[in-house]
Amino acid sequence: MEQLLAQLEVYRSEIEAYNIPGAEGAEKFRITYLGTKGLVKTLMGEMKNVPSDKKKEFGQVLNEFKQLAEAKYNTLKEAGEAGGVQQGPTIDLSLPGDIFPVGTRHPISSMRSRIVSIFQRLGFSVAEGPEIEDDWHNFTALNLPEHHPARDMQDTFYISTDPAWLLRTHTSNIQIREMEKGKLPLRIICPGRVYRNETISARSHCFFHQVEGLYIDENVSFADLKQTLYFFVQEMYGNDVKVRFRPSYFPFTEPSAEMDISCQLCKGAGCNVCKYTGWLEILGCGMVHPKVLEHCNIDPEKYTGFAFGMGVERPAMLKYGITDIRLFSENDVRFLKQFRGV
Repeated sequence: MEQLLAQLEVYRSEIEAYNIPGAEGAEKFRITYLGTKGLVKTLMGEMKNVPSDKKKEFGQVLNEFKQLAEAKYNTLKEAGEAGGVQQGPTIDLSLPGDIFPVGTRHPISSMRSRIVSIFQRLGFSVAEGPEIEDDWHNFTALNLPEHHPARDMQDTFYISTDPAWLLRTHTSNIQIREMEKGKLPLRIICPGRVYRNETISARSHCFFHQVEGLYIDENVSFADLKQTLYFFVQEMYGNDVKVRFRPSYFPFTEPSAEMDISCQLCKGAGCNVCKYTGWLEILGCGMVHPKVLEHCNIDPEKYTGFAFGMGVERPAMLKYGITDIRLFSENDVRFLKQFRGV
Protein backbone atom coordinates (compact mmCIF):
# COMPACT_ATOMS: atom_id res chain seq x y z
CA MET A 1 0.00 0.00 0.00
CA GLU A 2 2.87 2.36 0.78
CA GLN A 3 4.04 1.96 -2.82
CA LEU A 4 0.55 2.88 -4.14
CA LEU A 5 0.35 5.93 -1.89
CA ALA A 6 3.76 7.09 -3.12
CA GLN A 7 2.64 6.61 -6.71
CA LEU A 8 -0.51 8.61 -6.01
CA GLU A 9 1.62 11.54 -4.83
CA VAL A 10 3.51 11.43 -8.13
CA TYR A 11 0.24 11.43 -10.10
CA ARG A 12 -1.07 14.28 -7.93
CA SER A 13 1.96 16.38 -8.82
CA GLU A 14 1.48 15.60 -12.53
CA ILE A 15 -2.16 16.72 -12.35
CA GLU A 16 -1.31 19.97 -10.61
CA ALA A 17 1.41 20.70 -13.18
CA TYR A 18 -0.74 19.80 -16.23
CA ASN A 19 -1.08 22.90 -18.38
CA ILE A 20 -2.06 21.98 -21.95
CA PRO A 21 -4.58 24.70 -22.87
CA GLY A 22 -7.69 24.62 -24.99
CA ALA A 23 -10.43 22.09 -25.64
CA GLU A 24 -7.96 19.57 -27.03
CA GLY A 25 -5.86 19.76 -23.84
CA ALA A 26 -8.94 19.21 -21.66
CA GLU A 27 -10.01 16.19 -23.71
CA LYS A 28 -6.53 14.69 -23.55
CA PHE A 29 -6.57 15.10 -19.73
CA ARG A 30 -9.98 13.42 -19.47
CA ILE A 31 -8.86 10.41 -21.48
CA THR A 32 -5.61 10.05 -19.52
CA TYR A 33 -7.02 10.36 -16.00
CA LEU A 34 -10.84 9.94 -16.08
CA GLY A 35 -11.50 7.81 -19.15
CA THR A 36 -12.72 4.20 -19.08
CA LYS A 37 -9.11 3.12 -19.36
CA GLY A 38 -7.75 6.12 -17.45
CA LEU A 39 -5.56 6.28 -14.39
CA VAL A 40 -8.39 6.64 -11.82
CA LYS A 41 -10.10 3.46 -13.09
CA THR A 42 -6.79 1.63 -13.00
CA LEU A 43 -6.09 2.67 -9.39
CA MET A 44 -9.58 1.61 -8.31
CA GLY A 45 -8.81 -1.80 -9.72
CA GLU A 46 -5.92 -2.01 -7.25
CA MET A 47 -8.34 -2.01 -4.27
CA LYS A 48 -8.48 -5.79 -4.43
CA ASN A 49 -4.75 -5.93 -3.63
CA VAL A 50 -5.00 -3.66 -0.53
CA PRO A 51 -5.22 -5.43 2.89
CA SER A 52 -8.69 -5.39 4.42
CA ASP A 53 -7.69 -3.23 7.35
CA LYS A 54 -6.24 -0.60 4.96
CA LYS A 55 -9.06 -0.50 2.40
CA LYS A 56 -10.94 2.34 4.11
CA GLU A 57 -7.84 4.52 4.38
CA PHE A 58 -6.82 3.85 0.77
CA GLY A 59 -10.38 4.44 -0.44
CA GLN A 60 -10.44 7.90 1.12
CA VAL A 61 -7.10 8.80 -0.44
CA LEU A 62 -8.22 7.47 -3.83
CA ASN A 63 -11.51 9.41 -3.62
CA GLU A 64 -9.60 12.63 -2.90
CA PHE A 65 -7.39 11.89 -5.90
CA LYS A 66 -10.43 11.38 -8.14
CA GLN A 67 -11.97 14.66 -6.93
CA LEU A 68 -8.68 16.44 -7.68
CA ALA A 69 -8.64 15.02 -11.21
CA GLU A 70 -12.30 15.95 -11.83
CA ALA A 71 -11.76 19.49 -10.53
CA LYS A 72 -8.72 19.92 -12.75
CA TYR A 73 -10.67 18.65 -15.77
CA ASN A 74 -13.56 21.06 -15.13
CA THR A 75 -11.11 23.96 -14.90
CA LEU A 76 -9.46 22.99 -18.18
CA LYS A 77 -12.81 22.50 -19.88
CA GLU A 78 -14.18 25.88 -18.80
CA ALA A 79 -10.99 27.62 -19.93
CA GLY A 80 -11.20 25.89 -23.32
CA GLU A 81 -14.87 26.84 -23.83
CA ALA A 82 -14.16 30.42 -22.88
CA GLY A 83 -11.26 30.61 -25.32
CA GLY A 84 -8.66 30.73 -22.62
CA VAL A 85 -5.18 32.01 -23.26
CA GLN A 86 -3.29 29.65 -25.49
CA GLN A 87 0.38 29.09 -25.20
CA GLY A 88 2.49 29.46 -28.27
CA PRO A 89 4.19 32.12 -30.33
CA THR A 90 2.89 35.64 -29.79
CA ILE A 91 1.20 37.24 -32.82
CA ASP A 92 2.35 40.76 -33.58
CA LEU A 93 -0.87 42.47 -34.73
CA SER A 94 1.05 45.54 -35.83
CA LEU A 95 2.71 43.68 -38.71
CA PRO A 96 1.22 44.25 -42.20
CA GLY A 97 -1.00 41.45 -43.51
CA ASP A 98 -0.08 39.07 -46.32
CA ILE A 99 -0.86 40.51 -49.75
CA PHE A 100 -2.89 38.18 -51.93
CA PRO A 101 -2.99 38.74 -55.70
CA VAL A 102 -6.23 40.24 -56.94
CA GLY A 103 -7.98 38.29 -59.68
CA THR A 104 -9.21 39.77 -62.92
CA ARG A 105 -11.94 39.05 -65.43
CA HIS A 106 -10.90 37.31 -68.63
CA PRO A 107 -10.90 39.75 -71.59
CA ILE A 108 -13.41 37.51 -73.40
CA SER A 109 -15.80 37.71 -70.45
CA SER A 110 -15.35 41.48 -70.27
CA MET A 111 -15.98 41.92 -73.99
CA ARG A 112 -19.01 39.61 -73.96
CA SER A 113 -20.54 41.59 -71.09
CA ARG A 114 -19.83 44.86 -72.89
CA ILE A 115 -21.47 43.67 -76.12
CA VAL A 116 -24.52 42.31 -74.32
CA SER A 117 -24.95 45.47 -72.24
CA ILE A 118 -25.04 47.66 -75.39
CA PHE A 119 -27.83 45.59 -76.94
CA GLN A 120 -29.71 45.36 -73.65
CA ARG A 121 -29.99 49.15 -73.75
CA LEU A 122 -31.85 48.68 -77.04
CA GLY A 123 -34.33 46.30 -75.43
CA PHE A 124 -32.69 42.97 -76.27
CA SER A 125 -32.92 40.24 -73.62
CA VAL A 126 -30.37 37.45 -73.14
CA ALA A 127 -31.25 33.90 -74.25
CA GLU A 128 -29.10 30.78 -73.84
CA GLY A 129 -29.16 27.23 -75.22
CA PRO A 130 -27.25 23.91 -75.32
CA GLU A 131 -23.74 23.55 -76.74
CA ILE A 132 -24.45 19.94 -77.79
CA GLU A 133 -27.21 20.29 -80.37
CA ASP A 134 -29.24 18.18 -82.79
CA ASP A 135 -29.03 18.58 -86.55
CA TRP A 136 -32.48 20.20 -86.84
CA HIS A 137 -31.78 23.19 -84.59
CA ASN A 138 -28.21 23.70 -85.80
CA PHE A 139 -28.74 23.23 -89.55
CA THR A 140 -32.07 22.12 -91.03
CA ALA A 141 -34.32 24.70 -89.36
CA LEU A 142 -31.88 27.39 -90.53
CA ASN A 143 -32.55 26.54 -94.19
CA LEU A 144 -29.60 24.15 -94.34
CA PRO A 145 -31.15 20.77 -95.25
CA GLU A 146 -29.07 17.63 -95.49
CA HIS A 147 -26.46 17.69 -98.29
CA HIS A 148 -26.87 21.45 -98.67
CA PRO A 149 -23.51 22.77 -99.99
CA ALA A 150 -23.54 25.65 -97.50
CA ARG A 151 -22.98 23.13 -94.71
CA ASP A 152 -19.41 22.91 -95.96
CA MET A 153 -18.94 26.52 -94.83
CA GLN A 154 -18.79 25.21 -91.27
CA ASP A 155 -16.58 22.17 -90.66
CA THR A 156 -18.48 20.50 -87.85
CA PHE A 157 -17.55 18.35 -84.87
CA TYR A 158 -20.08 15.49 -84.83
CA ILE A 159 -20.70 13.16 -81.89
CA SER A 160 -19.11 9.88 -82.97
CA THR A 161 -21.73 7.66 -81.30
CA ASP A 162 -24.64 9.50 -82.96
CA PRO A 163 -23.95 11.74 -85.99
CA ALA A 164 -27.36 13.36 -85.57
CA TRP A 165 -25.83 15.26 -82.65
CA LEU A 166 -22.97 17.72 -82.83
CA LEU A 167 -21.15 20.57 -81.14
CA ARG A 168 -23.01 23.68 -82.24
CA THR A 169 -21.28 25.70 -84.93
CA HIS A 170 -23.09 28.94 -84.04
CA THR A 171 -25.50 30.23 -81.43
CA SER A 172 -28.24 30.41 -84.07
CA ASN A 173 -29.61 27.23 -82.50
CA ILE A 174 -30.78 29.43 -79.62
CA GLN A 175 -32.69 31.64 -82.07
CA ILE A 176 -34.55 28.62 -83.45
CA ARG A 177 -35.47 27.38 -79.98
CA GLU A 178 -36.75 30.83 -78.99
CA MET A 179 -38.78 31.24 -82.20
CA GLU A 180 -40.36 27.81 -81.67
CA LYS A 181 -41.87 29.12 -78.45
CA GLY A 182 -44.09 31.39 -80.54
CA LYS A 183 -43.86 34.38 -78.21
CA LEU A 184 -43.78 37.42 -80.53
CA PRO A 185 -42.47 40.06 -80.90
CA LEU A 186 -39.04 38.64 -80.17
CA ARG A 187 -35.91 40.64 -79.44
CA ILE A 188 -33.02 38.54 -78.08
CA ILE A 189 -29.25 38.44 -77.85
CA CYS A 190 -27.60 34.98 -77.78
CA PRO A 191 -24.07 34.77 -76.34
CA GLY A 192 -22.18 31.49 -76.08
CA ARG A 193 -19.29 29.24 -77.07
CA VAL A 194 -19.24 27.55 -80.49
CA TYR A 195 -17.04 24.91 -82.14
CA ARG A 196 -15.67 24.45 -85.65
CA ASN A 197 -13.04 22.07 -86.95
CA GLU A 198 -10.63 24.73 -88.14
CA THR A 199 -6.84 24.98 -88.20
CA ILE A 200 -5.60 26.88 -85.17
CA SER A 201 -3.65 30.00 -86.09
CA ALA A 202 -3.22 33.62 -85.01
CA ARG A 203 -6.57 34.44 -86.65
CA SER A 204 -8.73 31.35 -86.03
CA HIS A 205 -9.38 28.65 -83.43
CA CYS A 206 -11.38 25.43 -83.15
CA PHE A 207 -13.57 26.98 -80.46
CA PHE A 208 -14.53 30.60 -79.97
CA HIS A 209 -17.37 32.75 -78.68
CA GLN A 210 -20.25 34.37 -80.48
CA VAL A 211 -23.02 36.85 -79.77
CA GLU A 212 -25.98 36.65 -82.12
CA GLY A 213 -29.03 38.86 -82.19
CA LEU A 214 -32.57 38.39 -83.47
CA TYR A 215 -35.48 40.79 -83.80
CA ILE A 216 -38.86 39.65 -85.15
CA ASP A 217 -41.95 41.81 -85.31
CA GLU A 218 -44.30 43.32 -87.85
CA ASN A 219 -42.78 45.71 -90.41
CA VAL A 220 -39.12 45.16 -89.45
CA SER A 221 -36.83 46.40 -92.24
CA PHE A 222 -33.19 46.33 -93.30
CA ALA A 223 -32.99 49.98 -92.25
CA ASP A 224 -33.81 48.89 -88.67
CA LEU A 225 -30.95 46.40 -88.86
CA LYS A 226 -28.45 49.02 -90.09
CA GLN A 227 -29.39 51.57 -87.44
CA THR A 228 -29.11 48.94 -84.70
CA LEU A 229 -25.64 47.96 -85.84
CA TYR A 230 -24.52 51.58 -86.33
CA PHE A 231 -25.47 52.25 -82.73
CA PHE A 232 -23.56 49.19 -81.54
CA VAL A 233 -20.34 50.06 -83.43
CA GLN A 234 -20.30 53.67 -82.22
CA GLU A 235 -20.90 52.60 -78.63
CA MET A 236 -18.15 50.01 -78.87
CA TYR A 237 -15.45 51.80 -80.87
CA GLY A 238 -16.38 55.48 -80.83
CA ASN A 239 -17.99 57.90 -83.26
CA ASP A 240 -14.92 58.10 -85.51
CA VAL A 241 -15.02 54.48 -86.64
CA LYS A 242 -15.77 53.92 -90.32
CA VAL A 243 -18.38 51.35 -91.34
CA ARG A 244 -19.27 49.61 -94.59
CA PHE A 245 -21.75 46.89 -95.58
CA ARG A 246 -20.89 44.32 -98.26
CA PRO A 247 -23.43 41.99 -99.93
CA SER A 248 -22.91 38.40 -98.82
CA TYR A 249 -24.66 35.04 -98.61
CA PHE A 250 -26.04 33.18 -95.59
CA PRO A 251 -28.69 30.45 -96.04
CA PHE A 252 -30.76 31.72 -93.12
CA THR A 253 -30.98 35.40 -94.19
CA GLU A 254 -32.04 37.14 -97.39
CA PRO A 255 -30.76 39.67 -98.23
CA SER A 256 -27.47 39.13 -96.39
CA ALA A 257 -24.49 41.35 -95.70
CA GLU A 258 -21.16 41.49 -93.93
CA MET A 259 -20.26 44.51 -91.88
CA ASP A 260 -16.72 45.89 -91.88
CA ILE A 261 -15.16 48.56 -89.70
CA SER A 262 -11.91 50.41 -90.10
CA CYS A 263 -9.13 48.43 -88.41
CA GLN A 264 -8.61 49.79 -84.92
CA LEU A 265 -5.11 48.34 -84.62
CA CYS A 266 -3.53 50.11 -87.60
CA LYS A 267 -6.13 52.91 -87.95
CA GLY A 268 -6.71 51.87 -91.55
CA ALA A 269 -3.06 51.86 -92.59
CA GLY A 270 -2.92 48.07 -93.02
CA CYS A 271 -1.57 45.29 -90.78
CA ASN A 272 -1.46 41.48 -90.62
CA VAL A 273 -4.73 41.34 -88.67
CA CYS A 274 -6.71 43.19 -91.37
CA LYS A 275 -4.60 41.57 -94.12
CA TYR A 276 -3.29 45.03 -95.01
CA THR A 277 -6.68 46.19 -96.30
CA GLY A 278 -7.43 48.66 -93.51
CA TRP A 279 -10.83 46.99 -92.99
CA LEU A 280 -11.90 44.23 -90.67
CA GLU A 281 -15.10 42.20 -90.97
CA ILE A 282 -16.75 41.98 -87.54
CA LEU A 283 -20.17 40.45 -88.18
CA GLY A 284 -22.63 38.94 -90.62
CA CYS A 285 -26.24 40.01 -90.80
CA GLY A 286 -29.41 40.03 -92.86
CA MET A 287 -33.16 39.73 -92.92
CA VAL A 288 -34.45 36.40 -91.58
CA HIS A 289 -35.22 34.04 -94.46
CA PRO A 290 -38.96 33.30 -94.84
CA LYS A 291 -38.28 29.55 -94.77
CA VAL A 292 -36.66 29.89 -91.36
CA LEU A 293 -39.79 31.61 -90.09
CA GLU A 294 -41.97 28.86 -91.59
CA HIS A 295 -39.88 26.14 -89.92
CA CYS A 296 -40.69 27.81 -86.60
CA ASN A 297 -44.41 28.18 -87.38
CA ILE A 298 -44.18 31.96 -87.84
CA ASP A 299 -46.20 33.54 -90.66
CA PRO A 300 -43.68 35.26 -93.02
CA GLU A 301 -46.53 37.27 -94.56
CA LYS A 302 -47.19 38.95 -91.24
CA TYR A 303 -43.81 38.99 -89.53
CA THR A 304 -40.33 39.96 -90.67
CA GLY A 305 -37.10 40.16 -88.78
CA PHE A 306 -33.38 40.65 -88.86
CA ALA A 307 -30.50 38.64 -87.41
CA PHE A 308 -26.81 39.25 -86.92
CA GLY A 309 -23.90 37.36 -85.45
CA MET A 310 -20.38 38.30 -84.39
CA GLY A 311 -17.43 36.64 -82.75
CA VAL A 312 -16.34 37.96 -79.37
CA GLU A 313 -12.63 37.35 -79.89
CA ARG A 314 -12.25 39.73 -82.85
CA PRO A 315 -13.84 42.77 -81.15
CA ALA A 316 -11.70 41.98 -78.09
CA MET A 317 -8.57 41.89 -80.24
CA LEU A 318 -9.50 45.26 -81.73
CA LYS A 319 -10.41 46.80 -78.38
CA TYR A 320 -7.31 45.67 -76.49
CA GLY A 321 -4.75 45.58 -79.30
CA ILE A 322 -4.27 41.78 -79.29
CA THR A 323 -2.74 40.28 -82.43
CA ASP A 324 -2.99 36.54 -81.71
CA ILE A 325 -6.31 34.82 -80.94
CA ARG A 326 -4.52 31.89 -79.32
CA LEU A 327 -3.56 34.03 -76.32
CA PHE A 328 -7.17 33.96 -75.10
CA SER A 329 -7.07 30.20 -74.36
CA GLU A 330 -3.46 29.62 -73.28
CA ASN A 331 -4.09 30.68 -69.64
CA ASP A 332 -0.83 32.62 -69.48
CA VAL A 333 -0.99 34.61 -66.25
CA ARG A 334 1.32 37.26 -67.69
CA PHE A 335 -1.24 37.90 -70.42
CA LEU A 336 -4.27 37.86 -68.13
CA LYS A 337 -2.71 40.25 -65.59
CA GLN A 338 -2.76 43.02 -68.19
CA PHE A 339 -6.56 43.19 -67.99
CA ARG A 340 -6.84 43.94 -64.29
CA GLY A 341 -9.42 46.64 -63.87
CA VAL A 342 -10.81 46.23 -67.41
